[in-house]
Amino acid sequence: MADALRLEVPQRLDGDRVDKALAEMLELSRARARALIERGVLIDGMPARPSDRVRAGGVVEAPSPTESGGLEPEAMELRVVHEDSDLIVVDKPAGLVVHPGSGHRGPTLAAGLLHRYPELEGVGDIGRWGLVHRLDRDTSGLLLVGRTTSAFDKLRADLAGRRISRLYTALVHGAFSAPTGTIDAPIGRDQSRPTRRAVVAGGKPAVTHYEILEYFPGKDLSLLEIGLGTGRTHQIRVHLAAIAHPVVGDKTYSTLPVPAKSRRIFLHAHRLDLTHPVSGDPVSFASPLPPDLVAVLDSVRQPGNG
Repeated sequence: MADALRLEVPQRLDGDRVDKALAEMLELSRARARALIERGVLIDGMPARPSDRVRAGGVVEAPSPTESGGLEPEAMELRVVHEDSDLIVVDKPAGLVVHPGSGHRGPTLAAGLLHRYPELEGVGDIGRWGLVHRLDRDTSGLLLVGRTTSAFDKLRADLAGRRISRLYTALVHGAFSAPTGTIDAPIGRDQSRPTRRAVVAGGKPAVTHYEILEYFPGKDLSLLEIGLGTGRTHQIRVHLAAIAHPVVGDKTYSTLPVPAKSRRIFLHAHRLDLTHPVSGDPVSFASPLPPDLVAVLDSVRQPGNG
């Protein structure tokens, strides 16, 4: 293993899981330790799994946690809504991929953040430094970034504990019978199309709340505010498609016609409410609807336009 760290397991960690031991020896979060294991960790020369146990005096070989994971800084214009010594909130434009992934070689928000904030390297997940959550490529809006390991870990814990409120604006097809509702249905991979997700038995629990803001009877479209109870991949899109109200412009989960002005999925992360990870103060951040989605709404509101 090139440029690997070689660590001798101390007596105090004898019998611990390798992810726990690695986290303690390198002073990392458990999540980052598991990310290192995914990249390749050896225990006494044998490939390790997170649940494997270490023994005192054994040798653990691991990639350096400060390696970029292939992420190179890239200069780009970023709309930063807020920054302090612990927390960054960025407003992602539609069309920008959040972090590198399979099959994507173009610009990413993660690379832009690393260029502007080089201290992010080593915070959070490898190659996704500082990013507390993500948005799909064509979804715009607010993203949280932890600037230090302690802030990142606190934000991730609050996200997992549903103590961070994330609100979205979406334009969807069809009329609803009630002004508010909740979709509680498990989500997993679509067995027929692996790049998609679907509501499936045995999937991960997923909860989406919605409120009707406006209905356009001439177009049979509804404007919603959506809150996430969980954060599964494509959750909003999958849940709304599953109840026959797909998001306008979502070519992955809908074949319905879209308004003439629609150029991408009508989904925008417009508000975050959370507790600051260090000060403990309640903080809120908002992002107005982008001009391209405003143009779609204006078109929908005009009689006779598609």
